[in-house]
Amino acid sequence: MATAERHVRLLRNGRNQALRIPREFELEGKAAVIRKEGGRLIVEPVRKGQLLALLVSLEPLDVPFPEVDEGLSRLFQRCYFPV
Repeated sequence: MATAERHVRLLRNGRNQALRIPREFELEGKAAVIRKEGGRLIVEPVRKGQLLALLVSLEPLDVPFPEVDEGLSRLFQRCYFPV
């Protein structure tokens, strides 16, 4: 895969540094994740639906879900109706 390369200008926007991304490098969506690896900045689009795809790929659990309501009413009464 050949990587296209362009020189771009760095701009100041208040206390932030910015750069204009040429059309051929446009990212999809309205949000991105940026990280620094050594002297490089890596910018990746935020991809939606990855969690749903992961959950669909998992096998169902055979373990029963624990009862979480036990003792809840006593805790509720203690918090909202202290003696």
